[in-house]
Amino acid sequence: MAGLLSFSVAQAKPINASTEPVRDEPPVTVEDREHWAFKVLQRPEVPKLKNPSLARNDVDRFTLAKLEATGQTLREPADPATLLRRVTFDLTGLPPSQEDVQSFIKDHSDKAFETYVDKLLGSIHYGERWAQHWLDLARYAETDGFEYDAERRHAFKYRDWVIEALNKDLPFDEFVREQIAGDEMSPPVTMATGFLMAGPDMPDINLQKERRHVVLNDITTTVGSAFLGVTIGCAQCHDHPYDPLSQADFYRLRAFFDNAPEMKLGKQLDPAFVEASITASASHVNIRGDFQRPGPEVEPAFPRIANPEGKPVAAVPKDKSTGRRLALAQWLTQPTNGLFLRASVNRLWQHHFGRPMAGIPNDLGHQGEAPTHPELLEWLASELPRQNWSVKAMHRLIVLSATYRQSSLPTAQHSEGDHYALFPRRRLSGEELRDAMLAVAGQINMKPGGASVRLPLPPEVSSTLLKQQQQVSKDPQELKRRSIYTFARRNLRHPLFEIFDRPDALMSCGRRNESTTAPQALMLFNSEFSLGIAKAVAALVKTGGTDAASVVTNAVWRCYSRAPTAKELELGKAFLERQTSLTSTFEEAVQDYCLALINGSAFCYVD
Repeated sequence: MAGLLSFSVAQAKPINASTEPVRDEPPVTVEDREHWAFKVLQRPEVPKLKNPSLARNDVDRFTLAKLEATGQTLREPADPATLLRRVTFDLTGLPPSQEDVQSFIKDHSDKAFETYVDKLLGSIHYGERWAQHWLDLARYAETDGFEYDAERRHAFKYRDWVIEALNKDLPFDEFVREQIAGDEMSPPVTMATGFLMAGPDMPDINLQKERRHVVLNDITTTVGSAFLGVTIGCAQCHDHPYDPLSQADFYRLRAFFDNAPEMKLGKQLDPAFVEASITASASHVNIRGDFQRPGPEVEPAFPRIANPEGKPVAAVPKDKSTGRRLALAQWLTQPTNGLFLRASVNRLWQHHFGRPMAGIPNDLGHQGEAPTHPELLEWLASELPRQNWSVKAMHRLIVLSATYRQSSLPTAQHSEGDHYALFPRRRLSGEELRDAMLAVAGQINMKPGGASVRLPLPPEVSSTLLKQQQQVSKDPQELKRRSIYTFARRNLRHPLFEIFDRPDALMSCGRRNESTTAPQALMLFNSEFSLGIAKAVAALVKTGGTDAASVVTNAVWRCYSRAPTAKELELGKAFLERQTSLTSTFEEAVQDYCLALINGSAFCYVD
């Protein structure tokens, strides 16, 4: 920050008063507030359409208005089997059953689809799927990271809290408040504050003051990214180079967390955030971000660019807590907090369509990308509070739209682009792939919650771990549990998850990468896990008939959640005949065929 060394210490103010600017702090200007993400949230009018009959709800009226302006329209609806597979993976991370697909093919009316969507939203598997999105954002793992990567025995309890909260449709504003200040609420929800403590840590660092500085900076950065969609962490050493966020803004936000639990040498972080005392120590700007160079004293205050009304911090101390974080949580979740709401619904849209409207979910500032549909983003942001903060109601609104239900197949008139002229197909995540493989093999263990399962690792991977880190769960059925319940080590992700772009949990991840690499194909085709799945699927598909046509039909239904096309049936039978002559047994040929199916795009992608 320019002139930081010459900052004067502002006169102490009561906690419920606005913080005076420190010397040389750049003001937030009218021009700063003109950036789309920093504007005051206003609900736009729903557009009028030339052909309103194409719209199922207001979501479609916004997307169709954009398409009409470019001479395009929506694609026709996806076929029933494709739509059911899409929405089932979307809401539960699992493939649909053959019975559900066949029933929907017979009656794919609006009422039947709505009933099926409600069934998915009411399933425990909904929370298991959507918790993974949130855990990415929370930089969740069950180890510390760094050299020793020590295990955190109780970390899984936060994961289970997230799943439970999502399944019971805890209002989103309450969901956020509990993670910032659950211990300050009545009744307390302490485990929810595991969000704050989920980041990496180095308990054995010599200078515990430095450790505390790093942990608090991580918490502050994550809160800014996850709940405001801004990279406020860039301002811990100097004013943000692009956005109107000063270094003082960063340390004012950090001041809400400065009364963190005490940290002791060699002792891990507490699994939840419980304040050290009711009396908070003084908070300072750290000159150039150096923990050994405290600068001006600052009071807790909301980032100025996100607080156009200049609302003060009205903290009410309670028991052994300052009440500061609860004041922050209540300010964040106001139905008028545009940054918070835009960031939240932008991510919601991303997880339904494979990409967000504004392309960098954790950075809505000047270095991010402007939204493709700004009016729709504003409308959804204002709609969430109107839906009583029900995330399930927002899911329902989106997946029942014609925009979501359209085909993904491009035509000369329909290209993917940015206008949603067709549904954008997406690749399954590593967790979805593993769960889908276990599901089609009839092996998946649906046991919910509890301590995480420890999967076996290839020798060349496990040999890099310390002896006590090489444990594998003894019960073979535990090894088949859903991926959300597998042990999340920070320094070493399971190979299947790593090559399919699981984030490293060192910082908040708002959008995963989606790479295409040779090791992905090698893993799916040659790994011991894939070969075992193919063998199990082959045994199942032969129970419905041992002739080639029956095997192909059963295998395609099981792996792709639909009947084979005439071409697929022809090619499948030819493959089995040729492969039998090469392997000497029909059984081995069927296993090879099933292995080919789970390596196909129709298995790895959602259309």
